[in-house]
Amino acid sequence: MKTITTESSEPQNSEAQERALQLACGCARVADDYRGTDTVVLNLTSVTRIADYFVITTATSRRQMHAIADESSRMMRKSGSQRIGTEGYDGDSWVLQDYGDVVIHVFNPETRTLYDLEHLWADAEKIDWQSVPLDDAE
Repeated sequence: MKTITTESSEPQNSEAQERALQLACGCARVADDYRGTDTVVLNLTSVTRIADYFVITTATSRRQMHAIADESSRMMRKSGSQRIGTEGYDGDSWVLQDYGDVVIHVFNPETRTLYDLEHLWADAEKIDWQSVPLDDAE
């Protein structure tokens, strides 16, 4: 009788997930530095394959939304991440930046309430992004 050994059920690419977590928390810190409010990082790895992490924050003006999005983009580019897509940048209610493993949502208050992503993705774990130590590479 042959015994078949299987690998553990640990995530196959935990290094990539750790990197994505670092980037998501870095973007959350950018939002905080630019006075984004109610910033949340959601861990979607056990919920969906569309992204590993969502970063969600609220801005009170178009200028603030752009500042958060632009600085997040600069940080992600510096880390070697390439943006896949952007939505809403020309509007004044929402900016989305998709990096594959990390998706950044910057909303005005009304649009954040309308989309209610935290409720939509309620099964996702909320990350205490302020307590995650960042690598010096940020």
